[in-house]
Amino acid sequence: MPLPDAPLVLSAENLACRRGGRLIFEGLTFRLRPGEAIALTGRNGAGKSSLLAMLCGRLRPEAGTIRVEGASDVAPLELSHVVGHRDGLKTALTAQENLAFAQALLGDAVLSPADALTRVGLPHVAALPVGYLSAGQRRRVALARLLVARRPFWLLDEPMAALDLAAQAMLAGLMREHLAQGGAILAATHGPLGLDGARKLRIGP
Repeated sequence: MPLPDAPLVLSAENLACRRGGRLIFEGLTFRLRPGEAIALTGRNGAGKSSLLAMLCGRLRPEAGTIRVEGASDVAPLELSHVVGHRDGLKTALTAQENLAFAQALLGDAVLSPADALTRVGLPHVAALPVGYLSAGQRRRVALARLLVARRPFWLLDEPMAALDLAAQAMLAGLMREHLAQGGAILAATHGPLGLDGARKLRIGP
């Protein structure tokens, strides 16, 4: 599906999250604008991953609203790339096949799977089953999905996890490019993202 060309804002208002009968957070309001990065912080269990799940439609808020300003008829998931703790890769498929599958599913292609693997420093693993790759390599293949289809919102859960310093610098560069092109990023993190000017949003005390 072609994505809207108008500037898009991901808006959340008075969100509340309840898991297992326990109220995790409430009253959370923010707007994620084009060219903006938000570093989502908070202690373990504060609800960072739950918030990301809400934003992409995998978890229903206890209260509050989530919408996309500029595309009210499009669900946030259709405008978002989501990279969670789990890499979401099929271990029996090669790295290139995983990316080709993602591109066919998402549509609005940008880079080819081979070019995306080159951008993340893994052209040599294109024909290898993902199950043979190291944790860091698998993480980079998962991140390469960001490059094969156009999505304005990148929702990332601990994106630097399992990456060495060189790969962290590579990812920071990709995020800066996305922001420069009018994209937006919300990343749950315990450490620096390597993005100057990223706004902090903390859940909990």
